[in-house]
Amino acid sequence: MATAAGWASLCEKFRSAVNVSYVESKNDPETEPYRSKYAARELLEGVKQLLASEEAEGAPGEGGQEGDGEAERLQAVRRAVVEYELGVNYTDTQECSAGEEHLVKCIKLLERHRLSRECVSLYIQAQNNLGILWSERGDIKTAQTYLESAEALYNQYMKENGSPPLDTNEHFMPQEEKLTDQERSKRFEKVCTHTLYYLAQVYQHLDMTEKAAQYCHTTLKRQLEYSGYSPVKWALNAATLSQYYLTKQCFMEARHCLAAASVIFAQAGLVPSAEDNETEQDQQDLQQRKAEIARCWIKYCLNLLQGARKLLEDNIGELDPDRQSELIAQRKKEEDEKEKGRKKAVLFGTSDLCDSILAMEEKVSCVFPLDFQEAREIFLVGQNYVSEAKEFFQVDGYVTDHIEIVQDHSALFKVLAFFEEDYERRCKMHKRRIDMLEPIFVDLNPQYFLLLRRQLQFELADTYYEMMDLKVAIGNRLDELDSHTIKKINSLAQLAIKYYELFLDSLRNPDKVFPETLEEDVLRPAMVAKFHIARLYGKLITSDGLKQLENMQTSLEYYTFLVEYCEMHADAVPAIETELELSKEMVVLLPTRMERLRAKLSS
Repeated sequence: MATAAGWASLCEKFRSAVNVSYVESKNDPETEPYRSKYAARELLEGVKQLLASEEAEGAPGEGGQEGDGEAERLQAVRRAVVEYELGVNYTDTQECSAGEEHLVKCIKLLERHRLSRECVSLYIQAQNNLGILWSERGDIKTAQTYLESAEALYNQYMKENGSPPLDTNEHFMPQEEKLTDQERSKRFEKVCTHTLYYLAQVYQHLDMTEKAAQYCHTTLKRQLEYSGYSPVKWALNAATLSQYYLTKQCFMEARHCLAAASVIFAQAGLVPSAEDNETEQDQQDLQQRKAEIARCWIKYCLNLLQGARKLLEDNIGELDPDRQSELIAQRKKEEDEKEKGRKKAVLFGTSDLCDSILAMEEKVSCVFPLDFQEAREIFLVGQNYVSEAKEFFQVDGYVTDHIEIVQDHSALFKVLAFFEEDYERRCKMHKRRIDMLEPIFVDLNPQYFLLLRRQLQFELADTYYEMMDLKVAIGNRLDELDSHTIKKINSLAQLAIKYYELFLDSLRNPDKVFPETLEEDVLRPAMVAKFHIARLYGKLITSDGLKQLENMQTSLEYYTFLVEYCEMHADAVPAIETELELSKEMVVLLPTRMERLRAKLSS
């Protein structure tokens, strides 16, 4: 067996096993999903036996006589390659315990030689697979240990050696088929990229979100650098990473991820075509992923606008002109630093790719808008992505997704209205929200979409409430309220009351009884609804004194409910401190006002 011909036969058997396992297995029938895997396993066991026979004969195989140390390393690594392939084979067929046993054997065989260029790549791959195996078992800490060890070994090897190591399969290749150093380097870097990719997921499971994002970003960057990625998957991962940056208010990084996602996703559209047997399902999947990236862009625009609102609003939720002027002046000073900050950001891709990504970024700002015009530009970008997302997520087939997109569209209008100084135009923006929300609410079945209906009830109520407040503000600027304005104010108030009451009714039990103790997730919305209804009855305009008294009595009952609920449930107070304080005041003031009105009516 220790002849060149014998070694060539053994190598051919190994390569055949690899081909059966990774290529032919793709064509296995559904009734026998592991047929090729089992066939490959038999071939690998045969190779293992032949290697054992060769060792017993004391022969190193191809290449003639070698030094004892090198011969020992060669024998160890060849056996380790087979153990590794068996380990992967068993885990692929869901036989995880046997898979673990072979992978651990592989590591033990290589332990002494793990920093040699013949062994390092294989050792890291075995650790990667053990990391995945333990992660799938739910033991994330053990998975973390294996993967961090793999990363550390890669870093140590690159620091101490750095030359491109041999690829796993080269140990059973004829000399003339061995890889170039360039190809070896590419494959080794791909192995390391896998390590970082799995570590990102492990850190995510351990709620180490910042570290997970860092590793995800590095993985994406390496995939571009070494051209080892699927454009669709890469784009989705980059878009998902952008949402993490949004939670940290890192809008420059979030925009960069989204711009890169859009540019890379465009490559996916170039790959499949009808001539390549692209199925209708493939095309639909592509459209869905495009719509998902569009939704991430919507969230970006919405978060940027909402962040600006928080910066600019005063204590009653209106735009603070002094704060606005202060921030505009501050921004001018920071303009020079902007380019420096841009260069410090982690950029994706080569120079050509960077140019495309930067061109995409220029379509939308990454700094807080400080006036209506700046806000409108961001709003319009978001609105375009709303249209793009709705092309796929239509109400027929994707009810929940469609409604969430419409809610985001409504939220875009709401935050844009904050920047609008003209009350009439602001009112029209809120009317657009009503026009998009009301039709979908009416069509929703309460049996299947209770939570969505509640969200829409509350948002519709809030929108009518804001419109009523705006109409009151417009009326206050007039010398005298005309009948049309009075009618409009009353109509908006009654519609707000209607939707708040619908929301509160949805909390009642089957016997129509309102709960004595509210669940935490509905506590604040329910109390705010009660508070707003109380205030709305106080805003209704009527010349009928008895009707005024009736409205005041209803208002008092709602304020009283809120006060009494908090007396009985002290833990509810932190959620509604402001509303509670005002309710307590009104519970004292309203009876006095009602007495005055009664006295006036009786005189």
